[in-house]
This record gives sequence, C-alpha cells and structure tokens, in this order.
Amino acid sequence: MYAKKSLGQHFLTSQGALAKIIEAGQLKKSDIVLEIGPGRGVLTKKLLASGCLVIAVEKDDELVEFLKEMFEAEIKNNTLKLIHADILNFDLNKLESKTYKLIANIPYNITGAILEKFLSAENQPELAVLLVQKEVAERIVAKNNKESILSISVKVYGEPKYIQTVKAGSFSPAPKVDSAIIAIENISKDFFISLTPSVNTEGGFFEMLRAGFKSKRKKLSSNLSKICAKEKVRDAFQRIGLDENIRAEDLSASGWINLVKNLL
Repeated sequence: MYAKKSLGQHFLTSQGALAKIIEAGQLKKSDIVLEIGPGRGVLTKKLLASGCLVIAVEKDDELVEFLKEMFEAEIKNNTLKLIHADILNFDLNKLESKTYKLIANIPYNITGAILEKFLSAENQPELAVLLVQKEVAERIVAKNNKESILSISVKVYGEPKYIQTVKAGSFSPAPKVDSAIIAIENISKDFFISLTPSVNTEGGFFEMLRAGFKSKRKKLSSNLSKICAKEKVRDAFQRIGLDENIRAEDLSASGWINLVKNLL
C-alpha cells in the first residue's frame, strides 16, 4: 500500500512514537476515540488494544478497503467503526457520543483546518493528541515565548503541551522535516461563555486577534485602534496595566484573554 503525496500521507512506523501517543491519550476502556486518517492501521491497532471504541475516518478509497479486511473482526464486533469520508467535510454532529478524544497522525497540509474544525465545534473533543509538523507544534506552544494567531487560537480553547519530537525517519515515506506529538488538554469554550452573551463572542475575539497581528511590527494598541475607538483601547490597556508599546506576539494568551474581556 503506497503513500499518496496528494493526500499528504506519511505512515508512522516508530513503535516508540506510537507508545508515546497512546500514553499522552490517557486512555480508558470507556473512552471513545476519533482517529483521522488511520492509514495502514498501526495507530488503530494500539488504540484498539487499549480497549476503547475507535471511530476511524479515512478518505483514501484503497485504504478503506485495506482497513476493512485488516480489521474485519473488530468492525464486526463494533469495537471499530470505519467511516469512508473526508474529515474536513465530516459532520461531527453525527457522532453518537458528545464525549470523545481526538488522536491522530494528521496530514501537514490540513493541520490548521483540523484544529479550527475541532476546537470550534459545538461538540469538541475533551482531549486531542496529534502528530504534526515540528515547526507547527513549536508555534502552537510558543516555544520561543513569541505568540502567534495559531498559538492563541489553540490556547483559548485548551492547554497545549509539547510531548515529543518525532524524527523524519520514523515515517514511510520520510517527510522532509521532523514532526512532534502535541496534546491539547482541558478543551472547552469556558472562556467564550464568560464573555458578554449579547455579542458573537468567538467571532468578536478572533476579529480582534487577527487585527492585533495584522502588522506584527506595529504596536498592538495601534493595530486594535483600527477596529476599536482609540479611547476604548487606551482605557482597556490602562485598566489591566498593559504597556501601550507592547506588540501582539509579546502578549501571553492569558493577557489576550484579559484584554479582549475589557474590549468586548
């Protein structure tokens, strides 16, 4: 079964990385796990061995047939539900359970779309363990202490952790760059629920976030003044004791949350 470049397929072969993903998933027999792109089924096997129910969504026609044969017994006894679909078009409301974990080795080219889909969903996963490009993982956790739209977007929904680097040689075929396992714990919309209910809280927050990062070299206060009255921005900065010369990337996730609460 050959990997398809068009689908961004790189099959994980490292047993050590697989074990680390399972460990980060904190799996119990009562868990329901959604796996994106099971591929050749190596991670699927490990998930099933933990005793949980696995829902695997695979887009590749050939791999679906391969997986049907490989996991014929598990599909028959309903420990594995194999769904032939593109995860980006899959309706999460069709999941029978509203409580599940997302555990997957995901294609690099749709990482952002997957994060947005699942974190902003009405029925979010309680935990996500994802194998992503190392550079993206470092941006998500802000390893250099410089925040980004991506890192803040993840942190307002949960708590991202960098678990482990996975070298390119751990895949077949090997990608050009290293990967990393990340976990996003305690996923919820509690922050948005805490905001003023009379506004589109998620939409309003991300509008401000995009505005704040629009011109990275400019002061955050100047960027925000493009969509908010200057006086309102100045007052908000003063109320929370924020340096008016600070740039968007230098404000922590908690600082962003506090600022937006004072602006919405």
